[in-house]
Amino acid sequence: MTGLLRLQRWSMLLLASCASVGAQAASHVFLVQNSGWMEPFYADPTSPYKALVTEVVQAAMAPGDALVLAAFNQSLPGAPSPRALLAQQGKPDRAKLRGVLDPLEVGRKPGGKAMADTDLGEAVGSAIDGALGGKPGLVWLFTNNRNSPNNDQATARRNREFYQLIHEGAAIRKALAFPLKMPVQGAQYSAGGLMVYVFAVQEQGARELDALLASGRLKQVITEMPARLKPLDQDTVRLVPARVENTPGVRYAVLPDGRLRAELDAGKSASATPDARITWRLENTMYPYTITAADISAQAALAGEVKPVALQTDSVRNLAPGRPQPLASSLSLPVANLPGKWSMAALSTAGSAQVIPGRIEVRLANQRLELSQAFRQRMAELFPGDPLPDIFTPPARIQHSRAVLPVEVRLQYGAGPLLAAIGGLFAVLAAAGALAVAATRGRKVLVTVDGEPRTIRTKAGARTPLYNTAGEQVAELHASLFGQRLANVREGASVRLGK
Repeated sequence: MTGLLRLQRWSMLLLASCASVGAQAASHVFLVQNSGWMEPFYADPTSPYKALVTEVVQAAMAPGDALVLAAFNQSLPGAPSPRALLAQQGKPDRAKLRGVLDPLEVGRKPGGKAMADTDLGEAVGSAIDGALGGKPGLVWLFTNNRNSPNNDQATARRNREFYQLIHEGAAIRKALAFPLKMPVQGAQYSAGGLMVYVFAVQEQGARELDALLASGRLKQVITEMPARLKPLDQDTVRLVPARVENTPGVRYAVLPDGRLRAELDAGKSASATPDARITWRLENTMYPYTITAADISAQAALAGEVKPVALQTDSVRNLAPGRPQPLASSLSLPVANLPGKWSMAALSTAGSAQVIPGRIEVRLANQRLELSQAFRQRMAELFPGDPLPDIFTPPARIQHSRAVLPVEVRLQYGAGPLLAAIGGLFAVLAAAGALAVAATRGRKVLVTVDGEPRTIRTKAGARTPLYNTAGEQVAELHASLFGQRLANVREGASVRLGK
């Protein structure tokens, strides 16, 4: 049985567990390397390797999540890889994790004592296609970055193949790497560091990873800044408002989450388009890459209108992570498209504010990225002699990127228009009531037929025939809301209203 088929059997439990707890549950696959190159991580009595795996599982999983925990090296006949150690729904406690990790040893090739080789691509592919079954989730990989199937010494080429799997694999939407210092000494090998990868599968997996990072749980275990592998064309920079010059009729504020808010008085904003001078901090969010050069542009989308944002410069040079650069701009609000004070939106929010969401979009074109020297030095320290830093070279096709900053406009509406509208409504209702009373109330009308005065009872809309003393109809009395009149008067008859 191959490692893929073995993980597929475990995946049935994983997927069923996720279905039983609903759409909010996340799926995790934790791959723990136990090939020959990992010998010092298992042989050194002071090695924190298994303890790290335990704590990462504890930090990454929410109570309702599901997991497969598997050991991997390279699959051979009679020695499947990955090999599932634990699969369950719900976060396992530390005792249970130690119970399956403590007995784990370095894998051996069938029929001898030779230690197993490593195939990182096989392990990740099996996790995505087998354990997750093509469904969203997070795949975690604990490795020393020695990718050497069949003891292949061309580790640079093998690492490049692994890197291509990450960048060109459509299933992986986001990938991060945590380089950790972990000096260990074994009987045959020694090592200075360990790499923890996390791969978010599909868009839902990417959202789950973002939520995990935002929660801060993982940072309590891994304090190192993650190196981004993918994507390199989204959210590459961040705009943080540093100084905003208010304009007449507009008040600007920066919210705690970094959003820009503009507050306008709706009654005074329709006649002009106020411009604001905003100085931003332009930050590179693509650690460990430096944006050595890029063309930059920006536009604001609000109230159905897209307008360019005038930037002080149209290029970026040597923007390194953690070293923001100031960027001045002029922002014009499209107030002509905002709801007026007599609109339904204004009347429904009278006395309060209507919030209109928008965004500022930043685009980088002709982008050139370079791996920072500080990161190269750190990797050389943790993995001496390992050509791994070369595989962090960004793909040549990554030349464009975009980032979005949410903004909001708050329109302050007074209660005047609403009170006026309410007053008008009451006036209309009063008039309608008066008409209704007039239409249904009876009235007396004095008519004279052949010199004889008569009092006729009628109401609006009625048609009353009038007869002479001989009993012949000589006319009709038509009553309306606005009075009465004689109609169909016979020729020669003496009929009139009043005496």
